[in-house]
Parts: sequence; structure tokens; C-alpha cells
Amino acid sequence: MPESKPIIPVILSGGSGTRLWPVSRPERPKQLLALTAEETMLQLTARRTGGDERFAAPIVVANAAHADMVEEQLGEIAHDAQALILEPVGRNTAPAIALAALAAGGGSDPLLVMPSDHVIADPEAFRRAIHAALPMVEAGWLVTFGITPESPETGYGWIKVGESVAPGVNRVARFVEKPPLEAAEAMLASGDHAWNGGIFLFRADVFLEALGEHAPAMLAAVRAAMAGARREGARIHPDAEAFAASPSDSIDYAVMEKAEKVAVVPVAMGWSDVGSWDALHAISDCDAASNACTGDVVLLESVNSLVHSGAGKRVAVLGVSDLIVVAHGDDILVVPRGRSQDVKKLIDAMKR
Repeated sequence: MPESKPIIPVILSGGSGTRLWPVSRPERPKQLLALTAEETMLQLTARRTGGDERFAAPIVVANAAHADMVEEQLGEIAHDAQALILEPVGRNTAPAIALAALAAGGGSDPLLVMPSDHVIADPEAFRRAIHAALPMVEAGWLVTFGITPESPETGYGWIKVGESVAPGVNRVARFVEKPPLEAAEAMLASGDHAWNGGIFLFRADVFLEALGEHAPAMLAAVRAAMAGARREGARIHPDAEAFAASPSDSIDYAVMEKAEKVAVVPVAMGWSDVGSWDALHAISDCDAASNACTGDVVLLESVNSLVHSGAGKRVAVLGVSDLIVVAHGDDILVVPRGRSQDVKKLIDAMKR
């Protein structure tokens, strides 16, 4: 195989992490918090490709309101971005990735697209999967990474794994949107489906060409936004009016479900999107009774619970099971385990 161009990591940091309220908030969402380790989730994501000559410095796409925090956190781990693209408004993942592809020059450079708020417990397995995908990427395929499923998750999209196209790489037979429980159980039992982890590898030019074919209005809006962008050092401010004119759509809907040469690398790498307090409990270090506690917590005669206390708050819990209790600032969340995906309902109710 000829010498490959360095892979450019593209870190998507525009999410708001509302299901981890009250700790995650719009002004400081979960990717900028240290939820699973001493470093923040953004820092952990940047470290996955740092110190490896196969990877270039990352391009980060973030909410303009978080610019200072993103720069500060990357600077703390000496992983400064080659470009920090500051979205004036959120337009979902497809336009965000298009901004990065254009910032990378729009050529044949491979882009590794990673959400900034996921956990990967086995980064070596991730790197092996990337290595397996590269020959197909260089040949013009769009590659996604399929997470080996552990349960019939209804909160994730799924991928049906098709025939082999290269060692460790399969054609995507179809994408499945968040399924009902019976369908998820059937896909888990079938053994030929994977979770869609939202991590992608493709050449910048191949992605932009596919976007132009399947979502031309989006590509035109993003090109106009970058043509009118204001630049301050590594910071890129796309033209706000042009970017706001882009349709808002995910990369799955805009490109991956419609393109021809789409492949999946199935991989077990200890992945979690930490999309809820239940998901955080599942990857936490628990005591013998399956309780996970952080902060100033007194927990007695309880099982299968997560209790989190913010600075200056003591939380005392006695005789409960399957409960999530989170105290942060002036807010307290109490929800049964298994229902933390519904935190958005509470946020909507409080807004009303």
C-alpha cells in the first residue's frame, strides 16, 4: 500500500448533552466536563489520536459560545487544533463535517470524524479498526465504525452488516433508525447488526462529492459560509447568514444512507456515548452493591443506584434501589434507573 496521507481528526463539539442535566448545561455541555475521568471528554477524545505520526493536528467544530473553553482545554493537554471552526448556529452533523472538510482543503486527505463526548475504553482496538478501513477509504469508500452491540438498545441507530469487501470491512446492508424494543432484540439475536456509533472515516473530497450529489443546497450553503468566513489565528468564523441558510441534517440522513460505496468496520472497543445518567452508571466503577457515587455522598443499604453530588452539597440516601440522584448547583434530579433518557421531558416542562 502506498504511503498514506496523515489522517486529520475532526472532533465534533457542538452538542448540548441535555440528558445529563443538571450537570451538563448549554453553557458547559458534557464534552467540556470531566465525567468519566480526571480529564474532560473533549480532552480524552483529542488524546486518542495525539502523539501518533499517522494523525495530523485535529480540526474542531464547536459552538461559538464555547471557543475559549475548547482552546483552554486542548491547550492543557498540548493538543492545539489546526483549526477551530465556530458554528454561529447549530445545523446538525452533516454541515458541521462539511465545514471541516473544506477547512482541510477539500482534497484527498482522510478525515476521522469523532464526536467529542463518547467513551472508548480500548483505544488500541479503535486504532486497529482505523487501519483496517484505510485501504477502502483511499479507494473512495465512506466508512463508519459499527459498535459490537451488548444489549437491545432502542436509543441508538443500528447498522446491518453486509458482505465482506476487505479484511475486517463489510458493506453496509442498511441503516436502521432507533428501533422499537422487539426489533432491537431481533437484531441483537441475529448477530449481523452493530450499533451506529457516529464515528466515520473518509476522504474530504469523497464526502463533499457525495454531499453535492445528495444534499446540494447544504453543500452550497456551507461553501458560501466558508467563502465569507472571518479568521482569527486558528479560529474560523463561518458567515452566519450563509450557514444559517443550510438545511439541518445528520450525516446519516444526508449522505450515508444514500451513497453507494458505504462500508462498516465492526469493532468492540468499550464504546459508550454516555448519553444519559444510566449510561454513565453502566461504565462507572461501582461498589459491591452496584452503586456509583461521586462527590460528598452518604449511601446506606442501597443497591443499583447512582448518586452524584456537586461542590458544596452533601447527599444522603438510605434504603433505595435502582435510583439516580444528582445534585448540582441549585438543582436536584431524582429519576428511576432506566428512565434517565426522559430527562429531556423535565427540561421541556421547566421551559414551559
